[in-house]
Amino acid sequence: MVTVLCGSLYGAENATVHGTIQVLHRSATDMDSGDVVVWLTALTPGTPAGPGPAARLMQKGKKFIPHVLAVTQGTEIEFPNQDLFYHNVFSIHQGKTMDLGLYESGAARKIRFSQPGVSYIFCNIHPQMSAVVVVLKTRYYALSDGAGNFQISHVPPGRYKLSVWYELSSESELASQGKEIDVVGGENDLGKFVLHSSDAPQEHSSKDGEAYYSNSPKTR
Repeated sequence: MVTVLCGSLYGAENATVHGTIQVLHRSATDMDSGDVVVWLTALTPGTPAGPGPAARLMQKGKKFIPHVLAVTQGTEIEFPNQDLFYHNVFSIHQGKTMDLGLYESGAARKIRFSQPGVSYIFCNIHPQMSAVVVVLKTRYYALSDGAGNFQISHVPPGRYKLSVWYELSSESELASQGKEIDVVGGENDLGKFVLHSSDAPQEHSSKDGEAYYSNSPKTR
């Protein structure tokens, strides 16, 4: 199933941009090419993209769901705790931190992501929990599905900068995939992109910069 995002929320235009991402993993058995963010930035200045509809990043089964979430700048994100124990949500974004505090099962906290960039989301109680929020200045973006397919719909024809992001690819490789493209009415097939995965999750400390410690009974 192809993940189509955001363009359809802002009225019908007449161009569709699609393609395929292949993520090459170190493990030959890992064929997942999902969670690659692809976006288009207009090279001709236009109306700035406003906030999108409120989004959700759930905490369930000691996981953040979804693992990768892309939104337009200014979008509010809710973090509901759907586990039976306490969670915390904190974020590292360009060296800055955001902390929603400790809260119980059934509760939720919200925050607006106003600055573009990549925010890494963690739980201060459970070190295995992580997610990524990619905040964009454009409404024309998509996430690839597990097979690597992506589609951005309702794109006004024009010239755009194409950018891609994947959590486990190097910054230099991601930068090399960026290019300018001309979007015309109808279907625009961008073909296939290849990325390499380090298959190594990002190491992180607690929100205080210290190593994680054993959890109390209420936070197991």
